[in-house]
Amino acid sequence: MSYWYERLTAQDRSFLVFEKDNTHMHLGGITLFEHTPLTTPDGGVDIERIRSYINSRLHFIPRYRQRLAYIPIEDYPVWVDDDRLNLHYHVRHTSVPRPGDERQLKRLAARIMSAPLDRRRPLWEVWVIEGLEGDRFAMLLKTHHSVVDGVSGVDLMSVLLRPDSSDHFEEAPTWRPRPAPSGLELVRDELTRRANMPRAVWDQMQNFLRDPRRAAAALVDELSSTWEFINAGLRRPADTPLNRPIGPYRRFDWHAFDLAQVKAVKNRFGGTVNDVILTTVTGAIRRFLTRRMTAVDSLDYRAVVPVNVRRANELGAPGNHVSAWMLSLPVNEPNVRERFRRISEATTQLKQSKQAQGIEALTQIAEIMDPVLTLGVRLAARVAPYNLIVTNVPGPQFPLYLLGSRLLEGYPSVPLFDYQGLGVAIFSYDNRLFFGLNADWDLVHDLHDLVADLDASFRELLHAATGDDRRAPAKRTRIAKRGPSRAQAI
Repeated sequence: MSYWYERLTAQDRSFLVFEKDNTHMHLGGITLFEHTPLTTPDGGVDIERIRSYINSRLHFIPRYRQRLAYIPIEDYPVWVDDDRLNLHYHVRHTSVPRPGDERQLKRLAARIMSAPLDRRRPLWEVWVIEGLEGDRFAMLLKTHHSVVDGVSGVDLMSVLLRPDSSDHFEEAPTWRPRPAPSGLELVRDELTRRANMPRAVWDQMQNFLRDPRRAAAALVDELSSTWEFINAGLRRPADTPLNRPIGPYRRFDWHAFDLAQVKAVKNRFGGTVNDVILTTVTGAIRRFLTRRMTAVDSLDYRAVVPVNVRRANELGAPGNHVSAWMLSLPVNEPNVRERFRRISEATTQLKQSKQAQGIEALTQIAEIMDPVLTLGVRLAARVAPYNLIVTNVPGPQFPLYLLGSRLLEGYPSVPLFDYQGLGVAIFSYDNRLFFGLNADWDLVHDLHDLVADLDASFRELLHAATGDDRRAPAKRTRIAKRGPSRAQAI
């Protein structure tokens, strides 16, 4: 009988190695929708229709029907089809006490994110949350980082949301899970794969001999990019109250800005939207640490900024195709204009450098030498060469719908690593910029103050650029009711 499985790439597997009791490696976030198109006669949300719709779309993302298995002896993970897939397990239905406000929703979201995904099942969950005031409901998505990288666009929300308000969908096509291999078959295939490795090396050597000058230049370029990334992580980052051993429990908060105002800053100062984001985060961290009685004047506060390295032929592929920049955020700079200039200059240099190619080169090495990956991941977790992760995922600037219910807001979440008490993720959608802040429960008990710092930091930057210091449209203390909508990556 034929069987099917797929080895995890080195980068996808790294997120399984990173995951420990206190570092859950799922990402996702929370989205808010109009309630009315999916309202049941009793005022709830039509969860069975949502389940049926999700089921009808899973064939576009086969990884959501697959679970982990392991090659015996070496314990290397592979994907196999899950022959016991249960949609009622993965698509869950809950509620906040009516009328639920924003604070209750944030607490529930943090509680859900504090639990790891079950590795015996496909690594995703959807929580449909009703009971919110303002005629809305929420949907929280958790997907393991080994499945999706946040910028690939191949995740559940990307295949569920539509640019039109149609609520029609076809029934799910018939799906039959492919047989999984036995342990003996996995071991046999692995031995065959390893036996073929010398031949692959020989093929590369022949390519080198055909054009040695070109091959040597490529090798030097790859080694240069690898060293540039390693060298960027050799210095220890600043010691701050946000960088301590973390626990398993999370806080989640959010904030939103008008994208037009963000672009107004970019247009006035030059640079990019990402430069505006990083400057806003820098100003907020400066305010936050100062209030925590941390001397910021001499801090080397370092951030990792994920960078999409997908080639054109890899768009839509599952898994992780991401590298990163590592840069120092000038939290020691009191002048907002100078903070922006320094960040814009740093990101420009990083674009011209080969640092972002470093992770890609290292993972290529790890594909051949698995111990390199395991050792490197454990060393990175112990050394923790950065203070903060800031990831920015661009989305469509037009409305999207779920079975006729308009997507109103979307706040992403990035996982926390060892000694990283805070993660900042940003999603742009429909002319707004949505910040999701994931934090350790104990280290960042004052996360709401950091949200206020984000707002104050951006208003300072906006005023410096345009003279406009009005409060940017941001989070509401309560979930406001909206009128009917007007119809109009990742």
